[in-house]
Order: sequence, then C-alpha cells, then structure tokens
Amino acid sequence: MTAIPLPIIGLVTAVFVLIFLVMRTKVHVLIAMLIAASIAGVMGGMSLDDTLGAITKGFGSTLGSIGIVIGLGVMMGRVLEVTGAAEQIAYSFIKWLGKRREEWALAFTGYLVSIPIFVDSAFVILYPVTKALAKKGNRSLLALGVALAGGLVITHSTVPPTPGPLGVAGLFNVEVGSMMLLGLCLSIPCLLGVVFYAQWLEKKYPDLADGNGVAESFEAIQENYLRGKETKQLPSLLLSLLPIVVPIVLIFLDAIFGAFPGLTSQAGKTGEVLVQLFNFLGAPIIALSISTLLAVYTLMPHLDKHTVSTQLEAGLQSAGIILMVTGAGGALGTVVRDSGAGSQLASQIASLPISPIMIPFVVATLVRLIQGSGTVAMVTAGSICAPVLAQVPGVNMLFAAQAATMGSLFFSYFNDSMFWVVNRMMGIKEVKQQMLTWSVTTTIAWAIGGSSIALLNLIFSADGNFLDPFFPLLVLVVILFFARRQATQVVSISKAS
Repeated sequence: MTAIPLPIIGLVTAVFVLIFLVMRTKVHVLIAMLIAASIAGVMGGMSLDDTLGAITKGFGSTLGSIGIVIGLGVMMGRVLEVTGAAEQIAYSFIKWLGKRREEWALAFTGYLVSIPIFVDSAFVILYPVTKALAKKGNRSLLALGVALAGGLVITHSTVPPTPGPLGVAGLFNVEVGSMMLLGLCLSIPCLLGVVFYAQWLEKKYPDLADGNGVAESFEAIQENYLRGKETKQLPSLLLSLLPIVVPIVLIFLDAIFGAFPGLTSQAGKTGEVLVQLFNFLGAPIIALSISTLLAVYTLMPHLDKHTVSTQLEAGLQSAGIILMVTGAGGALGTVVRDSGAGSQLASQIASLPISPIMIPFVVATLVRLIQGSGTVAMVTAGSICAPVLAQVPGVNMLFAAQAATMGSLFFSYFNDSMFWVVNRMMGIKEVKQQMLTWSVTTTIAWAIGGSSIALLNLIFSADGNFLDPFFPLLVLVVILFFARRQATQVVSISKAS
C-alpha cells in the first residue's frame, strides 16, 4: 500500500481546519485561511521560516497583481451607486423593452450594474424601482424581484472588476480582460435561465411576495428612497453607462490586438504604435483609472473635492476585507505550490473521470454550501486548485478560473447575506418559500454556468470529458424535484391562509 505523501496530508488537514474554524468558531475567515496556510506548510514538510516566507510572498504577489484594480473598481461602483446612475440604467431598459417585459429590463439592468457595484447594495438601491413597476404594471413583485436579483448576482460572481472574480483571475494567473469577456458571455445563458424561472414563478405564485412585512431597516431604506426620488436628478443614460462601458471596450480592444497580431503587423510603425497604445490603455489598472475619472467628472461635476473624496473612500472601506481575504487565498495557494502538494495532487487529478477544470467548480460549490459567501468560496477554490492545476498538462486556466466563479453560485441559503436581503425586501418569511424564491434561482444559474464552461472545455480543450456538462444539470434536476415538492406545500399553506 502506497503511503500518502506528507504535503497532501498537510493540505487535507489544512482544508478541514479551515472549514471547522469558519463553521464552528468565531475566527474570521481571514485568520482561518492564514492558519490553514501555516498548517499546510508545516505539515507538508516546510520549515517555519519557509512557511512564513511563502505566506508573505503569496499574500503580496496576489494583491500586487489585483489589489489596485479592486480598489479602483469599488470606487467607480460607489460613484454609480450614489449618483443614481444605476437607477437611470434601469429606467432606460424598462422604457426600451416596454410593458410586460419588465423582468427582462430589470434582469439586464442587474447584469450591467453589478459589474462595478456590490450586489447587496445594488439590490437595495433598485428594489424600490422594482416595487413601483410591479404596482404600476400589475405584475408579480416576486417575478420582478427574482429577475433583478438574478441579474445582479450572476455578473457579480463572474465578471471583474467585482473583487471575487478579480481575485480568482489573479490566483489562476489569467488576464483580467479575458476573464471579463468570458464572464460576460457565460453570464447570458445563466441570465436567460433565471428570467424564465422568474416568469414561471409569476404564473404559479403571483401573490407570493407583496412587499408586506418587510424588515424595519429595509422599510426605512424604501421610504428614504421614495422621499429623495422627488428631488433627485438622475444623470443621463450615456453618462451612466460610460464608466461601465469604457473599461470593457478598452480591455476588449487590447485582447483583440493581442489575439490577432497580424491585424497590425502589416501597418508597420503605425500598427506597432497602436498595439502599444492599446496595451497601455487596455491594462486593467489604466482602464479602470480612466473609468473612475469619468465617473467622478461626469456624474459628480458639481460636488466639492471633500464630498467626492468621502464617497470614494467609503467605497474603499467596503473592499478592505475582500482584499485581505483574497491576499490570504494567495498565501494559501503559494504554500500549496511550494510544499509540493500541488505537483503531487496533479498526477492524481489527471486520472479522475472528470476534467481537471471541474475540480475548482466542485470545491467552490462545497465551500459555498458550507459557509455561504460566494467570494470566499471562489477564492478558496482558487487558492487550493490553481497551484495544483498549473501542474496538469493541457489545462485551460481561464476555463478553470471561470469554473471556480460559477461554483460559487450554488444554492444561496441562510449563511448568505444576499439570501436575507432578497427575501426580506420582498417580505417572504416562510423558509420553503424563501428557498423556492432564491435558493433555486441561484442553483439554476450555477447549473447553466457550470454546464456552459464544461461544454466550452469539451470543445476547445484536449482534456474535456463528455460527462462534465451533465453533472451540474443532474444536480439541478434533483434540487428542482425537491423544490416542486416544497412548492406543493407552499400552495397548501397559501390556500389555508
């Protein structure tokens, strides 16, 4: 019988300790990840000095690559949040799509707005718009709320510069631009699935959510919004979209020039200058710096310097803990690589009946179910899996990174803050109804996203397995089966009341 190598024993022990500390103790996830990194290093055969050095190096290198981008992204998001740009985008989509298509308008609003704005804040800001639409158009508040929240959470989980996906891109050492473009594309089928589910909910349970019984804190938010709406002057749609669209376009152009060097090679010196220019402008730090400046000078033109600085700093404060957790994830990943656990696990993973890119998907899914935070789930999956998959020949690290983000969407439940925000804002109190409203919604996005990335890997990579796309769908079928049984009980409860 072959003995299990020490580095693997150390990594397994570290993961169990990490899960225990997060679930059963008051230890914050940041400290828990640092403890896990120390255990993985020392038990894996590294000296105390080497372990400390690996933790420091991993923490610093991870934040060095994505820390500034996260800071710029949250500052830009803060400006969009406080100036009403997000609401203007929502109103414009509603106007374009017309009556009876409000759920599509809100879903696509969420799809765009949540790229720079934190998902919880975005839902709180836009929910009064949703409630007014439901009342005015005689639509189900449940369907419109689910469509909006679904659109928000999907891009929040998969598209940089949202901190989670940005951190995963750094851990897997993939280009932020590629991560952004792939995330935007993969989010679309997830969004369609969520909207169709929202429409089904409207047909089955049109009166399940009426906004009554909302928690007092959320009621105050709604009242403040409605009072301020009377005098609030929203920016134009062009100015609202500019800070979101400009960095995406710059990063996209940089990716195009990088992927097709033949486009500019024939243009000689001019083509070379163009490539260098877009390499500079398309770098995430520069692109987001430009978008943040655009947001400040176009959306806050009349505010004084002190007020603008206060708002930008408020955004940075909300990103502080995410930066620390992401850095700790990088520390754990470096220890896994330096201890030798990554290379030793790589040979075992290559022989598994599923593709290597599905490993971070499964790990993120399990961590999400255990501790609730999607950001922590994807960062943990990245920190554990990235150094391992880097040793496996032929693995597409971009696909693996997106698989980790998709896994973080699984079954939002009591331990996820967004679960409470969505259900309490809509006044849904009964547990079975809450699961039907939001837990199933995120699982639909999880299954579609997981199957989509597995299908892409099957088509474009040599290590794809034809069984991979069916795994998330099979899990979704099982959850939908139990959800339908719960739905029957929901109907009975509604009729009895």
